[in-house]
Amino acid sequence: MERVLLVNKFYYPRGGDCTAMLTTEELLKAHGHAVAVFSMQYPDNLPSPWAGYFAPEVSFSSTRMADRIRAAVRLFHSSGTATRFARLLDDFRPDVVHLHNIHSYLSPVVAEVARRRGVRIVWTMHDYKLICPSYSCLRDGQPCELCFTDRRQVFVHRCMKNSRAASLLAWMEASRWNRRRLERLTDRFISPSHFLKAKMVAAGFREEGIEVLHNFMYRPTPPPAPKGDYYCYAGRLSEEKGVATLLEAARRLPYPLKIIGSGPLHDVLRRRYPQAHVEFTGQLPADVLLPVVQRARFLVMPSIWYENNPYSVIEALCMGTPVLGANTGGIPELIEAGRNGELFQPGDVEGLRETVIAAFARYDTAYPFGGIAAAAQNKFGSEAFYKQLMRIYDH
Repeated sequence: MERVLLVNKFYYPRGGDCTAMLTTEELLKAHGHAVAVFSMQYPDNLPSPWAGYFAPEVSFSSTRMADRIRAAVRLFHSSGTATRFARLLDDFRPDVVHLHNIHSYLSPVVAEVARRRGVRIVWTMHDYKLICPSYSCLRDGQPCELCFTDRRQVFVHRCMKNSRAASLLAWMEASRWNRRRLERLTDRFISPSHFLKAKMVAAGFREEGIEVLHNFMYRPTPPPAPKGDYYCYAGRLSEEKGVATLLEAARRLPYPLKIIGSGPLHDVLRRRYPQAHVEFTGQLPADVLLPVVQRARFLVMPSIWYENNPYSVIEALCMGTPVLGANTGGIPELIEAGRNGELFQPGDVEGLRETVIAAFARYDTAYPFGGIAAAAQNKFGSEAFYKQLMRIYDH
């Protein structure tokens, strides 16, 4: 029986990377695998029998200089993390170490420790960190790929939090954990989208070392339901998500729009767009969120950055809700225009406005939304994911 050790910097549903790791853990256990986890100690973590091995917590936002120094040191190496991880490897003896999001709070030192013990290493990419030191391939609100060939650019343009100090650390981290070093440590990288794989190859990674494996839905989603007269956005309210583009289009439209989520732009956007037909719901628990998306005529994903393989799109499609998505990143891989959604150019307010009008006409209440759900559940089902993951583990 294959023994798998999953590694992610947090162990609670904080974001897509955490969701991917947690659902993979459930899936592997359901198939009879012995599974251990390694993470950083954190107050919001879920209970785990492996928590005693977790790396000590560090904070990059602490007001104490000693805390920030300790966090900065972990970017490059941490004897505490390495020692605890080595102890877990010796006690659990995995056949495969499956890394997820490990930079900063854990660091790739865990890969080095596993490699020295001859354990196979598989690493799923959830963002662009290995080719963009600031994670997002975004600069001044526009896609940027300068660091693909010159990592110094993160410091030149102060891409990390608009801070020279943070950007210098990001450059130094990228220099230490460079492509050649990470490729030597990793048997296979997993990319959740063809788009991310293409960008990794453009940045110098070996194409044959990267497998494409889309995210999956482990838990059953609610079946299609009668559609309402509104459309919605669900996600973080931050610049890269392009919510301002959606709201600019919405103010010129009569249709009700629900903006679900929170983030740094929540208050600003709420003041800027006070239209009566735009409702800011704030963050909603899953049992409330899912019915809202389920009954929406369609969901809009207006991102201006390179989205990878967003769970919000997959989840909506699995419930039979079409998606209008920005034609960027991995979003186009999920959408068949005219069948389960539409595409528009990122940042194009007028183009999005016209797309929304056309979508209300196409996806009327008589549209066969059940077909969208069936196709998505087949494509993003857990069994297909599991079979391909086993092939990657055993390859």
